[in-house]
Amino acid sequence: MYKVKVNDQFLFEVENKDSAFLVNGDPVQLDLSEINNSHAHILYQHKSFRTEIVEVNKAEKTCRIKVNGNTYQISIEDQFDALLKQLGLDNLTANKVSEIKAPMPGLVLKVLVAENTEVKKGDNLLILEAMKMENILKSSTDGTVKKVLVVQGDKVEKNQVLVQFK
Repeated sequence: MYKVKVNDQFLFEVENKDSAFLVNGDPVQLDLSEINNSHAHILYQHKSFRTEIVEVNKAEKTCRIKVNGNTYQISIEDQFDALLKQLGLDNLTANKVSEIKAPMPGLVLKVLVAENTEVKKGDNLLILEAMKMENILKSSTDGTVKKVLVVQGDKVEKNQVLVQFK
């Protein structure tokens, strides 16, 4: 059985049991015609649906699909994911980043975060000038800034710790 979450709102339990396709325990009849690896045509309850797989992230078990032009974000959890979550082992593969280091020597042009600021993966942390180029250093993880160890105008060396996370 799979738990399928659509747009972080709708949760469905999907399974293939005795060659029957079940959604939330109810049998579902689909007429599926695959056009190519990423496109398919589906008939369901006498209605036509054009589908396209836009993006797949196997590591995170997520994908983005289009159905009749509308985009949906899908995440999938199988029985093994549920067991790992139940045992508290679901986040062992997540890299816990505790600090951001300077990738090269340079000059801090601007600090964009402060202590106790919550950041998401990809958020801008600071701007570092190196070799006459401005480099935006981004967060590689979700977290809270514990300490900012530089200020605007500081010269930094390669691998110097710039920001620490809680």
